[in-house]
Amino acid sequence: MSNATSAHTIRPEEAAHFGKLAADWWNPKGSSAMLHKLNPVRLGFIRVAIDAHFGSDSRGAKPLAGRRALDVGCGAGLLCEPLARLGAQVTGVDAAEENIAAAQLHAEGSGLTIDYQCGDVGQLGLAGYDVVTSMEVIEHVADKAGFVAALEAALAPGGLMILSTPNRTTRSRLLLVQGAETLGMVPKGTHHWDDFITPVELHDLLEAAGLKMGNPMGIAWSVGKGLHLSNDLALNYIVTVTREG
Repeated sequence: MSNATSAHTIRPEEAAHFGKLAADWWNPKGSSAMLHKLNPVRLGFIRVAIDAHFGSDSRGAKPLAGRRALDVGCGAGLLCEPLARLGAQVTGVDAAEENIAAAQLHAEGSGLTIDYQCGDVGQLGLAGYDVVTSMEVIEHVADKAGFVAALEAALAPGGLMILSTPNRTTRSRLLLVQGAETLGMVPKGTHHWDDFITPVELHDLLEAAGLKMGNPMGIAWSVGKGLHLSNDLALNYIVTVTREG
């Protein structure tokens, strides 16, 4: 296990960009519409991973009952709320104060108790979480190794981490950056292709932090299926992560 990190991982310009989207985050037809389409795909993977890791009944409604979950880069809580409904005691961390305010307001309106904190995960001293998630975040941080170390420090012994991120491929440049942003499917300035991370690079970062990456599953898109889990990793992928040994 690595020691807790004090690395600064936030890029202020990234926090400002996503903070401007806060008021519209929960609108399924607004600027975050793509996240609303992506979230069910992520949740399908997450649920299977939770059941496999903790041995929970796939038919049960609360597989995370009695467990703590941390979502890093939580935005306005789009993943935190489903984790809470799965029974977890949830903490959500985000760099943008506007996102945290929107997340708190929405959770209150939904009757959910979620601990939302604004700040850099490397500075908050969080630890002991059975589940740590971070969706589409590592490509936005200033120090990827420091960010991974902070996630590792937050993970409880025997815990499960789940990460997703765009892959750095020609196809992702054409579709995620040039295509989606040009067509207005994703707000302009959301993606910076040079910061995307390949599965091999992510594996090496995790290994350096004493973590083991599972086999990645692609999140692909097609006309017939829309966004869906796939063996095609070219656009985006999601992985489970555990501690070595």
